[in-house]
Amino acid sequence: MQLNPMINGVDVAKDELVVQCLGQDAVLQRLANSASEIGSWLSQLPKGSIVAMESTGKYHQLLARLAHAAGMRVYVLNARRVYFYAKALEVRGKTDRVDAGVIARYVAEHGHKLHPWQPASDQHGRIEELMRRRALIIVKRESLRQSLRGCKDLEAEFKKVERALDAFAHFIDLKINELIKTDDALRASQKLIETVTGFGPVGSGVLSVLLERVPFAGSDALVAYSGWDPRPADSGRKHGKRKLTKAGPAYLRKQWFMVGFSAARTKALKPLYLALRARGLASTEAFVILGRKLLRAAYAVWKTKRPFDLDRFLGHPRPA
Repeated sequence: MQLNPMINGVDVAKDELVVQCLGQDAVLQRLANSASEIGSWLSQLPKGSIVAMESTGKYHQLLARLAHAAGMRVYVLNARRVYFYAKALEVRGKTDRVDAGVIARYVAEHGHKLHPWQPASDQHGRIEELMRRRALIIVKRESLRQSLRGCKDLEAEFKKVERALDAFAHFIDLKINELIKTDDALRASQKLIETVTGFGPVGSGVLSVLLERVPFAGSDALVAYSGWDPRPADSGRKHGKRKLTKAGPAYLRKQWFMVGFSAARTKALKPLYLALRARGLASTEAFVILGRKLLRAAYAVWKTKRPFDLDRFLGHPRPA
């Protein structure tokens, strides 16, 4: 690997890629988002060069996969973090060229803290794709429910649509579980995580795949990756209201929220939820805090390979 590798920031769109190499502002490359043009461009780069892009859902995947196969160091960046970085730089205007340059600068400055992108196995890739599709269905279902609320003329017909969407989501759940069962490591992780209160088959499956894919340094890194770390807003004696960074995939936050929501309705953890409400927290805030605590506990369960200990989680002393 080069001591000072070439850093290429790439602004990715559906049909086109715009490449800006760090330190070569006068040189700008545009190429089609196709295997042939990407392959031709990569063949001109020195081995070990850095190719960085924002996560776009699917449009960046071809570039990431081909760059990794060509021996490049690949970074797929969280778009929200790059956005705030650009604001901190006081970048004026927004063009494809500017965006590509900001990506290159971000990697040059923060590369020592970033994990290079690694392609998922076919199995993990299929499971993650199904999980994202399931999350999209749930979001669209809720959106339709909200937009049609109070419309009596459509209520009966929408219930049919809602049942169909629920059946479709259940079908995806079955496909995900079929894939997990064919992977011994995933199956074992899912069974362990499912011992954590609030984690059902879906939540434990989502977390199992995530932990097997991403080498988190600890539970703090897992929370931050999910965008569930609170951002302080303090200045002097003023203590502002903390808000979630929301820097990670939205479907993960939705899943961990449901963990907190489900746990709050159990006999074991309802008192903890009520204690959070008694502190003046809104129900949503209490669900988030409870879900975050359980997410950390689930990471510990996965790491130690020991089932969830409710008494220890609640801080109850063990008998001598």
